[in-house]
Amino acid sequence: METDLTIAIQGIKGSFHHQVAGEYFGESALDECMSFEALVRSLKENRAHKGVMALENSIAGSIIPNYALIDKNDLHIIGEHYLNIHMNLMALPGQKIEDIKEVHSHPIALLQCAVFFAQYPHIKLVESGDTAETAQRIKEQKLMGIGAVAGPRAAPMYGLEVLASGIHTVKSNMTRFVIVKTQNKVIPKEEINKASIKFELDDTPGALASVLNMMTTSKLNLTKIQSMPIIETPFQYSFFVDVVFEKYKHYEKAKKILELMTTHFKVLGEYKAGIR
Repeated sequence: METDLTIAIQGIKGSFHHQVAGEYFGESALDECMSFEALVRSLKENRAHKGVMALENSIAGSIIPNYALIDKNDLHIIGEHYLNIHMNLMALPGQKIEDIKEVHSHPIALLQCAVFFAQYPHIKLVESGDTAETAQRIKEQKLMGIGAVAGPRAAPMYGLEVLASGIHTVKSNMTRFVIVKTQNKVIPKEEINKASIKFELDDTPGALASVLNMMTTSKLNLTKIQSMPIIETPFQYSFFVDVVFEKYKHYEKAKKILELMTTHFKVLGEYKAGIR
């Protein structure tokens, strides 16, 4: 495990990004960024060596702007980590759910806990920028009657009491995070079994189907495809694709063919697949 690293995360200590950084890198110095754009700046300005960036959630779907950030800023995906998302309702000690008038959290966190809060119509749900930031604010401002929805690390970190645990509606709630860097991290080919690529296609019928068929015959397993409009060219799209494979030589051969079949072909990362 690498030492003396500074890891850029979106959010603050106690957030899900912090949890991923701890599980993936161990205890490292953190650069806490309140937006993904700030996280990218941290990497490009060399304040952090690597970054942790959420890319998709099993319930909410893809975080499309992050695909664009990775592509536009020429970041390299060097790894990935899957995290089971566990949501808790927390507040200052000595209170009950009946005492809580408002619950603040990130809008996606609130959405994922909507069924739980439907049981408590007296609670007003208020959107905020980050799960852990809300927990920190409750502690610092001693906000009675205000609760936060956040992950397991936040309550002990900010001296809050968990009023209800596991309040997310769908229990198999998982988020995929990628590890990004400004320069590619070269690892032995025999360890690489996943790649993230981006390409565009000529506006011809069946072009995408031909690409996908070629991937299949080349022994690549498509795990993700995400289209994104090309702003400068109406009704044209870029495609962001993840593939896994057993042998790097199969991917290497397919990559050469893809470069011929597509336009603006780009490798975003070649790395070892994370464990779900």
